[in-house]
This record gives sequence, structure tokens and C-alpha cells, in this order.
Amino acid sequence: MALLDRLNEDMKQAMRNKEKDKLTVIRGIKSSLQNEAINKKGGELTEEEELQVLMREVKQRKDSLQEFKDANREDLVEKTEQELALVESYLPQQLSDDELVEIIDETIQEVGATSKQDMGTVMSAVMPKVKGKTDGSKVNKLVIERLQ
Repeated sequence: MALLDRLNEDMKQAMRNKEKDKLTVIRGIKSSLQNEAINKKGGELTEEEELQVLMREVKQRKDSLQEFKDANREDLVEKTEQELALVESYLPQQLSDDELVEIIDETIQEVGATSKQDMGTVMSAVMPKVKGKTDGSKVNKLVIERLQ
């Protein structure tokens, strides 16, 4: 099922169940997707572009979550965690740490990386393989570990 179709179905269900928070998040995601389509001027978004929008939504919520934790705002932390879980439910299955390490190791061998100086080469080769399936900062951390 296409992402917009799934969002529309979930939105209808949230309306029926009177789940205001869920409805707000879904509407926000739809709005971001529609804005991206308007900015593209080409009409519909590709699956990869939809994924970029979802990843941006996840990143925004993770950043907010960290700020709320730093400010000891437990009420907002809980709400943001729920929103984050909902947005992540629309992403493809995330890679486990073991799967990610395996992909990184394979890529390091493919590009012939031997030291930290090769990090840019490794990152530019790994990121297209894991796009939308994991967080970029996690990839960055693991690449640094593997190159040491």
C-alpha cells in the first residue's frame, strides 16, 4: 500500500477512535509530504523522497526529545516518544546492529578503506545501502569504530 493511502486509512481510523494525538501526527506527516510534492513541482513523490520526508520527521522528533529530556519536561518527553514511535511505524524495517556492521564491513572491503582518512568514501558508499533503514549518526559511529 502506498504511504499516502496508508496515512489516509490510519487518519480515518484515528478519527473514528477519537485519537487526537495520533490524528495530529498523521496530519503533520501528510502535510510534510504534500509540501515536499509542491516544492518538487512534479506532482507525486517517489518512494525515496517519501522516505526522506519521514526520516526528517523522525530526526525532528529525536532532536525535540533530547531537548525535552535536558529540560526535565517529562510530560513532553512522553508525548514526543509516542509521536516518534508512530512516525517510525511508517518507515521500512530498521536494520539491527549486526546487519549494519555486516554492511559496513562489506563496504569497507569493497572500497579498500584502511584508515579514518577513508571515512568519507566509506560513508558515501554505505548511506545509499541503508537509507531509511537506520539513523545516519549510528552509521557514522560504527564506521569510525570499524576504521580504527
